[in-house]
Amino acid sequence: MIYKTSWDTLTKIVTAGVTVLYTGIFLNIFINESDLSQGSTYVIGAILILSYGITYAFRPLDYRITADKLIIRRPLNEVVIQRSDIAKVEALESDRLRWSLRTFGVGGLFGYFGKFYNPKIGSMTWYATRRNNAVLIKTVKGKNIIVTPDEVAAFVGEFGIPDNVLS
Repeated sequence: MIYKTSWDTLTKIVTAGVTVLYTGIFLNIFINESDLSQGSTYVIGAILILSYGITYAFRPLDYRITADKLIIRRPLNEVVIQRSDIAKVEALESDRLRWSLRTFGVGGLFGYFGKFYNPKIGSMTWYATRRNNAVLIKTVKGKNIIVTPDEVAAFVGEFGIPDNVLS
């Protein structure tokens, strides 16, 4: 089964804003090339393209659940979690992720992905496109993974684990 991931309003605003900002800076440095040395112009342009491209490549596209795997699809590569490695799947109330801190990741451009920390949950890896509809996947090795499918109840139901909603 494929579970779509739509963007929340903040992701749309941040992505549009950063896209416009990067485009403006990129165009400005090449239009006003005389203000910068040739080498610095290319370095700034390369940094903008690389940062935007890398972020785009690691954004979550959707989640696929098969008989034996959870696959988090991304343009560059897929994250595959064996169902046998999943200990628990829980739909989270919105306030459970309040006060989460990004320790190494993206916080709005094309979604929220990377490493995060929350005092109630601990260290987490997010593959999210929104700040609501969160599902916590706990692995048998103690890893915490956050995904945000559009259809939370159906997604959690695929794992057949009772009492899977935290309050």
